[in-house]
Amino acid sequence: MEGSEGSAEIYVPLSEEGAHLRDLVRRPVAQRTPIGYRREFFRDYQPNETWYLPSELRARLRGLGEAPSSERQAGTYARDVLGRLLIDLSWASSRLEGNTYTRLDTQRLIEHGEVASGKDARETQMILNHKRAIEFLVDDADELGYDVRTFQNLHALLSENLLADPDASGKLRQRVVDITGTVYRPLAIPQQIEEFFRLILAKAAAIGDPFEQALFLMVQIPYLQPFEDVNKRVSRLGANIPLLKYNLCPLSFVEVPERAYVEGTLAVYELNRVELLADVFTWAYERSCQQYGAIANSLPQPDPFRRKYREVLADVIGEVVRKGWPTEPDVIEREVTNLVPVEDRAHFVEMAADELKRLHEGNIARYRLRLSEFRNWKARQQ
Repeated sequence: MEGSEGSAEIYVPLSEEGAHLRDLVRRPVAQRTPIGYRREFFRDYQPNETWYLPSELRARLRGLGEAPSSERQAGTYARDVLGRLLIDLSWASSRLEGNTYTRLDTQRLIEHGEVASGKDARETQMILNHKRAIEFLVDDADELGYDVRTFQNLHALLSENLLADPDASGKLRQRVVDITGTVYRPLAIPQQIEEFFRLILAKAAAIGDPFEQALFLMVQIPYLQPFEDVNKRVSRLGANIPLLKYNLCPLSFVEVPERAYVEGTLAVYELNRVELLADVFTWAYERSCQQYGAIANSLPQPDPFRRKYREVLADVIGEVVRKGWPTEPDVIEREVTNLVPVEDRAHFVEMAADELKRLHEGNIARYRLRLSEFRNWKARQQ
């Protein structure tokens, strides 16, 4: 860990360039030159020619993040560790915004709906918004794209009930914004904001390496500030999109020091330099791989039958629970008459019935169920 002025500071290991940038952004605000949005910083980046991460580092990260099995379907790795990921990423990303929920508070809220005492309602809302946004990304990993609709929906989920203007949720920015603690002033003209946002997503889609894509989104989205607020949260979860699509270990940001992340972002804003944020990204991803790799390696090989009918299974279980139906095989079979071929039906019914028996508050997110829906169904079964 890097130290500062002889003290033991919690930080991340830094490259020489990263340490230099950290020192520059720590200068008093009065000594830093005010700067606006520099179009050249975005336009000079050429996909697969310009690199924020060197090739040897990208190769090392891929070696760390690859799924332990040969399973290649988008999002499989994240689904395998979803219970842990929902807690870790919701907590860590919220903590980087100053949220004071502990990891245990977050676990109780996500798994049991227990609101931590003494916490601001906005903090609780922030955690729950993260949970829903992560589920959206993991559930739709096959369909996700680098398009405006995906990122607007991601923003709508993350910003629900948190913006001064509720109509701004899921919409591109129409007004001037200021960012506290920096001399950077983002682009102000709405038409240009939309133009550059679309160009950023198009450039991200053209990048051939998932780690470069992830860091590119973490750099360029906050720099543009396409939304009135919640931009960094969108970029952190958006950075997981390429990882999900390539079935790589997700990025949770657990244990990332808030100061290191903030200063890495400041270096982008004020100096158009990415080395410090790249150091933070690299360390964060290595930690995520350590945490989730052990979990993934202990899991059995994915069942190809379950994988084939994953979406049907989620729909059927969700229907049974929401309608309060019993777990009888004939009920399930009636539901899947037009969804599962005759030759697979008996196996599917057996799988669904077994899954309903094992359904509990800690795994209902897998089936897009609300806690109230599960509890109502459970009460009727008893």
